[in-house]
Formats: sequence, structure tokens, C-alpha cells
Amino acid sequence: MVGRIRRWQRHWRERGKADRVELYTVGTWHVTYWFFSLGWLLLPLVGGLDHRPVALFLGTALVLVAALQCAAANRLTRPALDHYLGRARLPAGARRLPAVLLGLALVLSVALAALDAADPVTVRLVLGASLLPFALPHVLTVPVGVFLRGAGVLGLLLTAAVGLADRDGAGLLATGAMVAFQTVFPLLACRCGAWTLAVLWEAERAREVEARLAVAEERLRFGRDLHDVLGRNLSVISLKSELAVRLARRGRPEAVEQMIEVQRIAQESQREVRAVVRGYREADLGAELAGAQGVLAAAGIDCEVRAETGGLPADVQSALGWVVREATTNVLRHGDTGRCRVGLSVREGLAVLTVENDGARATGDASGGSGLAGLRERLAAVGGTLEAGLVEAGRDRFRLVAQVPLAPAHS
Repeated sequence: MVGRIRRWQRHWRERGKADRVELYTVGTWHVTYWFFSLGWLLLPLVGGLDHRPVALFLGTALVLVAALQCAAANRLTRPALDHYLGRARLPAGARRLPAVLLGLALVLSVALAALDAADPVTVRLVLGASLLPFALPHVLTVPVGVFLRGAGVLGLLLTAAVGLADRDGAGLLATGAMVAFQTVFPLLACRCGAWTLAVLWEAERAREVEARLAVAEERLRFGRDLHDVLGRNLSVISLKSELAVRLARRGRPEAVEQMIEVQRIAQESQREVRAVVRGYREADLGAELAGAQGVLAAAGIDCEVRAETGGLPADVQSALGWVVREATTNVLRHGDTGRCRVGLSVREGLAVLTVENDGARATGDASGGSGLAGLRERLAAVGGTLEAGLVEAGRDRFRLVAQVPLAPAHS
């Protein structure tokens, strides 16, 4: 039992924020069906049902039908929500069984009133118990206007049927009020909840898109740098090569000088390309810290940076800059972070970089994910180490700690 609870807790932590909210919402709807339907049905029937055999038969049948209605509503909830969120089409005939059960429950309720087998208050509560498990998932499968028109027509029919059955003038108003409540309650409880989930998932998708755009922007920057370096030099090489060909065809000695110039420009281009790649591979620590704070803030994450970058060797700054870049990417792509703290300090001959965030779901893999494995290789080149994992068991905070000696050991 304890192991099952722990697995459930781990499964819950691995879910995203939007996924958790959706699971909680759907679970609440499932409980609502049974709690309200059977609560409004069983308790009134105990005190308001007549003790004649026909009344007991109708009451027992209503309880069985209500249980079937709740089970059918539970089964329809997930497809109805997926239909509302645009994930999948509602299966054909999915609303047929709930509609049949609703019709059966309403016939039994009207029969209670017609046979005077229950007091008027019990009859109205039974009507509400019959309508609720149908209306809650149904409101997700049709437009609001269609739902309201259907509820209005059904309300008029029920009011007339129950009014003719028990001939109670005050009961007409009570029946109308019950139908009105069962129209408004699903809109507030189910439709509004599903709309909130839609907004939450849209924000989640926007966050993922923003992370991908940040990566794409970095690639574009790198491409622009290469274009700026190579574009002019390649044009010059092309022109001088063409000139050298013409001179060589004429037997002019200047062709050799032009080819020497082409060789010089090509070698210079190689050096410039290496410089661009080196600048890309050797991340600037200050720029990475500022970039991380800006990107996370743009993603709605409260990011606090406290860093002492002065006096650190270039290779140490480059290695730690890559740690900041990878940690930021992980937080954006995999976490449900609301707050992130980045700290860099120098103590006892070590440069210590700490990145800690809440909302840990899959922000890293202490056992050796590809991103962290690459960071460990980079840090090992300067004698550094990397530790990553949850701060405490059962918590949702993830911490990454990189330590690099200021006098790194060279292999």
C-alpha cells in the first residue's frame, strides 16, 4: 500500500501544472456526479417516499437508474472534455446511453408524482438528481446556445408533466426553479472549468513555443555571424579567382599574385570562422546570466541572479556559461517553474554555480540525461564536477550545482 502511494506521488510530481489541474478538475466532476445525484435522491426518498409496494418499486428503480447515470457520466466526461478542448471528436453515439437513462429517470420521477408515491419536495429533488449527471458532461459537447434552448424546452415539458401529474400549483414554480438550477450549475461547474483548462493549456503551449523560439533565435544569430564573416570574403575570393583565370589564359605573371591573395583571404576566413565558432562554443558567463534572467522573466518565471563573475579564468567562465545555458533550457522546456534562483560564488578555491527552481517535473536527470552528460564532460575538461537532483525527497525543487577549481587540473 505504501509503495502504491509513493508511485502515485511520483506520478503526480511528473505531471505538468496544466496536467495536474486537469486531473484534479476531472476528478472533482466525477465526485460531483455521485455526491449530488445520490445525495439528492437517497436522503429524500428515505423520508418522503410512501411505503406502498409501487412506491418502493419506483424508488428502488430510481436509485439503480441514478447509479447507472453516474457511471455513464464518468465514462463520458473524458471524451466530452477532449471534444471541448479540440483534442478529439466525440465518439458517435456517446450521448445515446446517457439520454436513454435520463428519459427513464424522468419517467420514473413523473410516475412518483402521478401515483402520489412521494411528497412534492421529494419529487422535485428526484428530478434534480436525474438531470444533473446528464447535464454536466452534456454541456461540454454542445454550444451554450444549444444547451440553453434544450434546457428550456425540457423545463417546459417537465413542468407541464409534473403539474398535470400532481396538480400542485406551487409545485410548478418549484419544478421550474429546479430545472433552472440544473441549467446554470453545469455551466458554472463544468463549462467554466473546461474554459479555464483551455486557457491554461494555451498558456502552456505558448511557453513551449517561446522556448523553441529562443533556441531558433540563437541559431539565427549564429547564422548571421557566419554570413557576415564569410559573405564578403567569399565574394572577394570569387572575383580574384575569376581575375586569376583570365590572367593565366593570357600568360600574365600577375595570375600567381592573385592566387596568392586568394589563398591569404581563404586562410583569413578560416581564422574568422574559427573565432565565431569559438565564441559560440565558449559561452560568455556574464551574457549567459543576463540572457537567462531575461528569457525566464519573459516566460513568466521570477528569476533571481546573484553572481560574482570578476576574476574568473576564461575557461572557467566558458564552462559555467554552458551550465547556465543548459539549466535555463531545461527549466523552460521541462519544468513548471514559478521561481528560479541562480547563484555564483567563489569559496575555498572553487567557483560554485547553483541553479535552483521549483515546480520540478523533468527539469533534469541526475542519472545522466544527454544535456547533463554533456555538461559533465565540459566541466571535467577544467577539473569541475556537476551534481543535479531534487533538493529533498517528496519536494518539487530541483537543484543543479557546478563546482570548478580556479586552478583546474589539466589532463
